[in-house]
Amino acid sequence: MEMDRYANGVPSWLDLGSDDLDATKAFYTGLFGWELAEGPPEAGGYTLCLLGGRTVAGLGPKMGPGPTVWNQYVNVDDADATAAAAEAVGGSVMLAPFDVLAFGRMGFIVDPAGAVVGLWQPNEHLGAQLVNEPGSFCWSELQSRDLDAVLPFYQQVFGWTVGDVAEGPQRYVEFKSDGRAIAGSMPMPAEVPAEVPSYWGVYFAVADTDATIARATELGAALVFGPQDIPAGRFAALSDPQGAMFSVIALPAA
Repeated sequence: MEMDRYANGVPSWLDLGSDDLDATKAFYTGLFGWELAEGPPEAGGYTLCLLGGRTVAGLGPKMGPGPTVWNQYVNVDDADATAAAAEAVGGSVMLAPFDVLAFGRMGFIVDPAGAVVGLWQPNEHLGAQLVNEPGSFCWSELQSRDLDAVLPFYQQVFGWTVGDVAEGPQRYVEFKSDGRAIAGSMPMPAEVPAEVPSYWGVYFAVADTDATIARATELGAALVFGPQDIPAGRFAALSDPQGAMFSVIALPAA
C-alpha cells in the first residue's frame, strides 16, 4: 500500500541505530531487498531504505549507549504539545522535540511503564511511503510490564481507543485511531527476563515466513520465537546480528 500522508496519531515511520552500520545495511538489504539512499553529510550517516523507489525505513549510527532497537514513530501534528501531554498524564520526555534539518520535528516520550515511543511531526519527510507489502512495515506492538496502567496514557496522548481482542493467558489489546486498528499491545510474557523493560516492537510483512527465517539465520540473525500461525497470519520473532529484535509476518491474501 502506497502512502502519501498519515493522520495525527498513526504510526508512520521506523528506524534503527546501529553500532555497526555497514553490517546492519548488509543484513537488511540481504533480507528484504532494500535499496539504500544515504542522506546529506549533515544527516550524520542516516540512510533511507527503499523498495521500488518508495521509503520504508531508516538506518543510522547509534547515537548513544543502550541496546540496539527498532524505533517506532507516531505521526503528530505538534510534537511539542504531544510531549507536554505525555508528561501531564504520567509519562516522561526522553528526548525533547527538535528539528531534523528540513525533514520534520522529532522527539521521544516514555510511557508510565517504561516503553519508549517516537514522535514525528512531518515536514519534507512524511513517513514510510510503502507499508503492508513484503519487506515493509506492517504493525507495531507494545509489550508492557503494566498494560492496564498504560492504556489510558495512550488514549490521552494520541487519542487512541482500546479494545481487547483476546483474553486469558494470551490477552491482546488493539489500539485504534478513527475506528481503524493501528497497533497492538499485550502484557509482557512471563518467560521474558525481568531485566527486559516494556518496549514497542515492529513487524515487517513478508511473502513467506519460513523462507524469511531461513534467509535471516543464513545472514546471521537468531530465531527468538516461532514460526506460529495466528489469525493475522504466520509470524516469527528474530534478533538481527547486532541484537535488534523485530518480527515478520506473512499476511493472508486480501
